[in-house]
Amino acid sequence: MLKSSSFWSKLLALLILLAALGSPALAQTPWRVGTWKTAQTIQPFFYEQFLPGKKLQIFPFTNPADQKMALLAGSLEMCGTTLVHAIHSASRGEPVVVVAALCNKCSALVVKADGPVKSVKDLAGKNIGYVPGTMHEILLREALTQNGLNPNKDVKLLRVDFFDMGQALARGSIDAFLSGEPFPSLAVQQGYGRILAYPYFGEGIGAINAGMLVKRETVEKQPELVAGLVAAHAKATEYLKAHPDLWLQKAATFGTPLKVLQKAATNMELAWEMDQEFIGKVTALGQRMKALGMIEREPDYTQLIDLRFVQGVKLKE
Repeated sequence: MLKSSSFWSKLLALLILLAALGSPALAQTPWRVGTWKTAQTIQPFFYEQFLPGKKLQIFPFTNPADQKMALLAGSLEMCGTTLVHAIHSASRGEPVVVVAALCNKCSALVVKADGPVKSVKDLAGKNIGYVPGTMHEILLREALTQNGLNPNKDVKLLRVDFFDMGQALARGSIDAFLSGEPFPSLAVQQGYGRILAYPYFGEGIGAINAGMLVKRETVEKQPELVAGLVAAHAKATEYLKAHPDLWLQKAATFGTPLKVLQKAATNMELAWEMDQEFIGKVTALGQRMKALGMIEREPDYTQLIDLRFVQGVKLKE
């Protein structure tokens, strides 16, 4: 006699439950992390080897705003972001927390290789490509300001996607761009670009760039998840710094030639550590953002940056 459909449904549900309990991959909910497919933001692609038995899903994005939106929507547990974007988000009251550094340096101001621009002051009246809401934007605005140029009047800032900047410069649509690696080094290697400056701040802000972001709710309700991801981030960072060939070879699988990455490597720095000095630098960065009109008010930096998780990693070293 055939069993009822209700019986089979219950049996199937029981079998699925038993399979989940017996399978680590099914029993665990994956931790979802967002990042860019670039050499300087590569660490999440190595997390899983430092979290044995834990399943992760790494999602590549092309800009920090999309990552942050996915994080706030609950589609990610953690994501990369520029510190500029983190400050901007926190200044608007968004519940975001920086729990680890991600990278330093990585920026360069590029002009046409055979062009007339020999100094930043020569950019007066020129078209400059940039991506709003990034560390590159504030570096560009600061470099122009320090050289007597008003970013809003003396030059024309044009929003250009990172992946389109090289082509725009090569064909003459823009006269310069400020971008992150590997695009500056690629422009030099392909012969159409020349590095005009590495426009990093002085001691007050230094060369800080990006960090790893979580929601405040995650810190409060799932601190073990945050601690696990930060520990994996720290271990991945140190592993890649100790194995630079492996770092660049993996980064080359994202589409940038290895020779270009080797050229760019001196302008890239993987990071994870944060301390009171780091908070001071982020505070100085926020002050400059407000002075440049990029934000209306500064956030509470002690709420934006949570040092407990990187400190927890250090205690275990």
